[in-house]
Amino acid sequence: MPTGESDGSAGVPEEFPDVPAGDGNEGLASTVGATVRTTRRVVGLTVEALASRAGVSTGALSHLERGQGNPSLQTLQRLATALGIPLVQLLQGVTAPEHHVVRAGQRPRLPAPGGDTRDSEVQRELLTPSGGRLQVIRSEVPPGFSNEGRSYRHLGQECVVVLSGRLRVSVGQEVVDLSPGDTITYDCTAAHWWSNPGTETTVVLGAVTPLAF
Repeated sequence: MPTGESDGSAGVPEEFPDVPAGDGNEGLASTVGATVRTTRRVVGLTVEALASRAGVSTGALSHLERGQGNPSLQTLQRLATALGIPLVQLLQGVTAPEHHVVRAGQRPRLPAPGGDTRDSEVQRELLTPSGGRLQVIRSEVPPGFSNEGRSYRHLGQECVVVLSGRLRVSVGQEVVDLSPGDTITYDCTAAHWWSNPGTETTVVLGAVTPLAF
């Protein structure tokens, strides 16, 4: 037990009343308690520190971590906020870390934004798993390409880094020329377009949120 953790030997505090036997909440209480305990230790908090941050008593938190008591939804939300995790994760429990590999020759090809076939010259590949919360896209922009005059506007934010070649990015009324290693981040609600003013294919790595495809 980390230094400063309470053993919670006292009775169950009133703010976390006992769960009536047979009401079907035992499994949920156990799941929530285990998630709180595991996450608290991962982020390096003692029982006392988390209790103070969440505004609950140390004894109540100690009992909860042992799967005892029946905390209110408001209390669970305060604990989730204090731990920096979504409430749904607190209720569903800790899941095993996942990893996904996308092989170089198996990258899904993406359509042009908005289905604009005029931008089909740009080859876009998704480097992250489909349906995930993170989206990273590798784009190859041929020399002489430009979609000036048909700019895009959509919700979200985009970060782009030039891996090779040159890229001209227009955001709103500003135009920026980028060289290898340069990065630009912009609000996608502003009208924006790309062009390749160079003589070689430009390779770009971009991350966008929320998901664009």
